[in-house]
Amino acid sequence: MCVFFILFLQITFNSPGSNVKTFQYSKDGEYLGCALPESVKIFDAETAQLVSEIPKKQIVEIGFSPKGTYISTWERPVKSADGSVHKNLIIWEVITGKQLISFTQKSQNNWNVQWTEDEMYFSRMVTGEVHFYDSKRLDEGITNKLRLENIGDFSISPGKSASIAVFIPEKNAAPAIVRIYSIANFKVPLAQKTFYKADKIQMKWNDSGTNLLVLTQTDVDKTNKSYYGETNLFLLSVTGSYDCRVMLDKEGPIHDVTWGPSSKEFVVIYGYMPAKATLFDHRANPIHEFGTGIFRNTVRFNPQGRYILSLSGFGNLKGEMDIWDRKTLKKIAEIEAPNSSESSWSPDGIYIMTAILSPRLRVDNGYKIWHYTGSLVHNQNIDELLQIQWRPTSVEFYPLADLPPAPEITKGLASPTKTAPATKAGAYLPPHARARGAPTKPVGSKNKKKPKQKKEEEDKKIRNLTKKLRQIDELKERQKNGDKLEQTQIKKIETEATLRKELDRLNLQ
Repeated sequence: MCVFFILFLQITFNSPGSNVKTFQYSKDGEYLGCALPESVKIFDAETAQLVSEIPKKQIVEIGFSPKGTYISTWERPVKSADGSVHKNLIIWEVITGKQLISFTQKSQNNWNVQWTEDEMYFSRMVTGEVHFYDSKRLDEGITNKLRLENIGDFSISPGKSASIAVFIPEKNAAPAIVRIYSIANFKVPLAQKTFYKADKIQMKWNDSGTNLLVLTQTDVDKTNKSYYGETNLFLLSVTGSYDCRVMLDKEGPIHDVTWGPSSKEFVVIYGYMPAKATLFDHRANPIHEFGTGIFRNTVRFNPQGRYILSLSGFGNLKGEMDIWDRKTLKKIAEIEAPNSSESSWSPDGIYIMTAILSPRLRVDNGYKIWHYTGSLVHNQNIDELLQIQWRPTSVEFYPLADLPPAPEITKGLASPTKTAPATKAGAYLPPHARARGAPTKPVGSKNKKKPKQKKEEEDKKIRNLTKKLRQIDELKERQKNGDKLEQTQIKKIETEATLRKELDRLNLQ
């Protein structure tokens, strides 16, 4: 069953079918696509009326073009009996359901084509080349190619003047390189940056397409300090006038980096737990330090970006969230949403949704809606929740001139919001001692270093457990993609519940 929510209004679509594989909204929220075993159904998201139906079986991935004119589908590749090539990536016209063009795409990772924002062109990568297609002249095939030896990845920018960034990994003694080209001219790059220690990267454009953040990562940290490999962050201007390495002053991996909607600032969460968070301007100058108060690995700006952002610890962390007023750089609230694997801001920028999803966690599934002040305003338990998403809406409808007060709370709805009391100077008290109101030991006490030592040991255990759970998540993803696991790897997956229980115990101390 497909259901969507506009704040607390629930609309159920007229029986799209059972066993929905996945769903996806168009960027403007006009359409909702549902992949079913026998077909893909596209609905008007406002009225829930069927717009078109694509008679294609066993689709597991769908994605709309930027304006919702086209929809892409991907099914798992199969070997045909006659030896013909299976074209499993198909682009369709949304209104008519007409098939326009198809390709062979073996990998599910980065399966979809990349569109320019105006939908004039889309592109996809093949060995050593990025192919471009004109959406109005698809019968002509490839209209342009960017040829570079050893291309590892690429990314099309948003914005009116589209650019393409390409990544070329290290080879022999040559460094890795990122180059930015205008899609109108591949002869000379607009900007480029070389660096080492980059087995793979993530490229993150700001919304205006004027600046690019490049997060690099090695598969192995040669210093043996991190399971995740060594990470670095670089900033490039599309004009080529400025580039730099973003300087981070805490040792450890980069957990998340996100541009603000203004395109003029970004936040990085980095360092060993408890991680640090810093707000930078578009030239990588630090604006504000958010400190290292909670275990966190996720940052989310609300769509308007002017006022609020959340710094959170999800996945294998406790589920704490700090809500900050971007205008005053003051903390508004602290929220706890344990075991959450999903969080997102509502289009109006006032509410936050957190959710516990299957198959990552098969108990306590459901979602919660929080007001930015920390009040829990809605709590919905669901036996098995697989996917959840706000219906997108343009920020023009929600300018958020002022921060509204919290709504009246539903009677009987618990709100596990914390307020941060003012800290008084004095001797350190570990969390378990504070909870019992234990007296502070004298300054000259013999065991005065033990609380710090115990905290370091607990932090080390948390890092080790987080590392093991990360490995389990990767094994489960491989299993989901059809990879055959060894018996030892299967047994490792079976330890997940015990590890999570131990991690929760440590986080609660």
